[in-house]
Amino acid sequence: MRKLEKSPVTIGRLAKASDIKVTTIRYYESIGLIDPPDRSEGGQRIYDQKAVERMRFIRHARELGFPLESIRELIALSQNKDRSCAEVDEIARRHAGDVKQRIKRLKALERELNRMIKECAVDRISDCRIMEVLSNHEFCMREH
Repeated sequence: MRKLEKSPVTIGRLAKASDIKVTTIRYYESIGLIDPPDRSEGGQRIYDQKAVERMRFIRHARELGFPLESIRELIALSQNKDRSCAEVDEIARRHAGDVKQRIKRLKALERELNRMIKECAVDRISDCRIMEVLSNHEFCMREH
């Protein structure tokens, strides 16, 4: 992780400090995940330390797979430091459940792909079981 910036930073420096692309920062600004920054006399975006910390929070939450709407909820909840963290816990539990379901679907997908590969032991594409299964979903063993 890059060192914390102490003074106002441009969007490029914010991108480097948070390891988030400039286009993504602009997107997050457009959907309200970060506040619109002040502008320099030349119209350049100028961010403060709070923006750097917010971007790092967003990046880490995204790395953990949290959807943007959950991140929006977490940011809103963080505005009141004295509030119970029960709602935060619920968001994390909900996300953990979603991850568990995704893992279940991915494991089923892995089994199906391995089955297709095992059934395909031919030399020509015209006889290839993988191509056949991909062409017709009815050949799959289960829904995925």
